[in-house]
Amino acid sequence: MAIITISRGTYSGGRELAKYLAGELGYRLLSHEELFTIAANEFSVSEEKLENALMHKPGLLERLGLKRIHYLASITAAMTEAVQSDNVVYYGYAGHLLLHGVPHHLRVKILADMEYRIKLTMERENISRKAAIQRIHKIDVEREKWCSSVYGFDRNDLSLYDLAINLERISIPDAATTIIELARIGFQTTPQARKIVDDMVLANEIRAKIALAPDISDDHIEVVACDGVVTLKGRVPSVNEANECRTLARQFPGVKKINSKMRIR
Repeated sequence: MAIITISRGTYSGGRELAKYLAGELGYRLLSHEELFTIAANEFSVSEEKLENALMHKPGLLERLGLKRIHYLASITAAMTEAVQSDNVVYYGYAGHLLLHGVPHHLRVKILADMEYRIKLTMERENISRKAAIQRIHKIDVEREKWCSSVYGFDRNDLSLYDLAINLERISIPDAATTIIELARIGFQTTPQARKIVDDMVLANEIRAKIALAPDISDDHIEVVACDGVVTLKGRVPSVNEANECRTLARQFPGVKKINSKMRIR
């Protein structure tokens, strides 16, 4: 099993590469739209709120009286569950960040110059050159602000990726060949890697349930799982909320023990 995420600038050809790559490998193709649907169904939240949490610039959810972290927790849980047992090629927002810490995760960044992107935007959206430039700029600015605000990273920092490919100079079939060879050499699943994903799935499922509990202020809560031992960290306003976190965690299959390191603020 391998996990490949394709990150790209707006209209850089990443979607086309992901589809080609999944077909060549026989892997499951996962888009951010499908990820929203999975998370919405599992955690009973609207796809619109999930999309706002992952795609729009900081401030929108807050103006609507919502907490971005609540919905990010659901999306992260859905993402780790999706890759737990499948070979996956994911394209869309923040794949390289949602799976941070997974050793067999190959993070690919797709590059293309502005002329390539403008042409692709005009063709795909059937719009003028001026409208294409405006569209690219607007989306790029929003994504940069979002990534910086939520994760504290510059999304164009190439140190966040394992491989960068310029599709203006390299064809999609050749790019796919390069990615496949690299995945086979250094990104295959090991028993240790599978255990890491299993632990992440449990921790993220618990974190998502805590995030969506209406009577828990969860802004500063962290959940870590290892071999069924779940550790709750962070700060909560009351003893009752700390107890509620422990109660929610105990409900999950596979939980053997709860270590509470939460502080009352």
